[in-house]
Amino acid sequence: MQTKLTLRLDKELIQSAKQYASHTGKSLSQMVADYFTLITREEPPQIEALPPITRSLRGLLKDADISIEDYRRHLEEKHL
Repeated sequence: MQTKLTLRLDKELIQSAKQYASHTGKSLSQMVADYFTLITREEPPQIEALPPITRSLRGLLKDADISIEDYRRHLEEKHL
């Protein structure tokens, strides 16, 4: 069963993603679904299979002391 998902993203990012999707012959929805499938697999993906931006961010916050409340506060400050 498919369900609608609304995402709020930067306008330029959306345009770039649409161009990339068009170039690869996929819909933007299919690209997002493929990415979600990749990151939610039971077995960890091979590092080489990750998109370059994801690969560059891998492990960035491993030893960081950040709580859910820190993240919520960040989102409130950013969007309010």
